[in-house]
Amino acid sequence: MKPEDLMNAHRKVVGARQTAKAVESDKAVAVFVAGDADKGVIAPVVSACQEKGIGFYYVDSMAELGKACNIKVGAAMAAILSK
Repeated sequence: MKPEDLMNAHRKVVGARQTAKAVESDKAVAVFVAGDADKGVIAPVVSACQEKGIGFYYVDSMAELGKACNIKVGAAMAAILSK
């Protein structure tokens, strides 16, 4: 998956808290993580993705991920949700 898939996703969440909730409740299909995000914030979510078999993909920066999510600020992570 590519960050552009976030632009076209009908259901998505943006931000570390919302993404963590989506992963824990098995609603996330794919998770995108900014490479320059705080490791202490993203590590638990990446670990949960690995445990649950949810694909996670790294994006170069928070600014790039924010742009892919159609927001004007950076984002540490985002997820595409199941239908």
